[in-house]
Amino acid sequence: MEKNIFGLLSFMLHRQLKRLILICHAGLSSIFLQKDSRQAGMTACIFIFAMTILIVGFLLISHSMAFAATDDYVVGDGDTLQISVWGSPELSTGAIVRPDGKITLPAVGDVVASGFTPEDLSKKLAEKLESVVKKAIVTVTVTGITNNKVYVFGGGVEQTAQGATYSGVYFLSGRTTLLKFLCRLGNLRNADLKRTYIVRNEKRLDVDIYSLFVKGDLSKDIFLKAEDIIYMPDNELNKMYVMGAVNQPRYLFYREGIRILDAILEAGGFTKFAKENDVLVLRNASKDAKQMQEISVKVKDFMKDG
Repeated sequence: MEKNIFGLLSFMLHRQLKRLILICHAGLSSIFLQKDSRQAGMTACIFIFAMTILIVGFLLISHSMAFAATDDYVVGDGDTLQISVWGSPELSTGAIVRPDGKITLPAVGDVVASGFTPEDLSKKLAEKLESVVKKAIVTVTVTGITNNKVYVFGGGVEQTAQGATYSGVYFLSGRTTLLKFLCRLGNLRNADLKRTYIVRNEKRLDVDIYSLFVKGDLSKDIFLKAEDIIYMPDNELNKMYVMGAVNQPRYLFYREGIRILDAILEAGGFTKFAKENDVLVLRNASKDAKQMQEISVKVKDFMKDG
């Protein structure tokens, strides 16, 4: 339906464009009839420049509308449709898309509706009705949406009593961006956003979710679509363990920019028995964690130097 509106507006804009061209032609004709050729030339240049801006503006608006129309809603199982056949009220009816993706229409029978945009489904039904109505004009309107579902799963999401993140099926009431959806999930501290990804039509999307949600890079935001699958693994691979002569031995989650002093302070700081210049950092030197790199750090000297 939205696409039909865009098409109508685009048609109207092109009609106005033709009128502008006629006005431009008439305007130039009147200008060159002036006696002062120099003044007429300057006036013509100004007139042509202004009309060029108007024409380019119309073309850009028309193009943007055509682009927006390509991202139309796709009908899915459970959606409620209103089908109107112009001039044939007896063929107009409401229908709910069955689990098999089909609807039943008078004089036509079963027709597959799932997977089509409203405009494409209108064309398909018009072809089906050719045997009953000559040059049928059919309009399909989506009056109830139940197909707009997104699936979230993985070790980084869990159900909590406080209503935080949980895995399952989420229904989207309208067009929703990835950022807005992530904000709905609440606490994402257990999720590894660098390894989180989206699957659409069995293909993994190239979306940097970490940069979007943590760094605030809005250029990474995208619109979610029905049947998108979001996998959010747990944050176990990002754990750092602070042990030894600290007041509160614990694990921390790695974050960009964290320093060794930050980790020690978050573990309660050194105890009085700590050898502050003999701090040892063990780091994986291989992906299988079979080789460890040892880094000796003189933290006491760091603190003295500021």
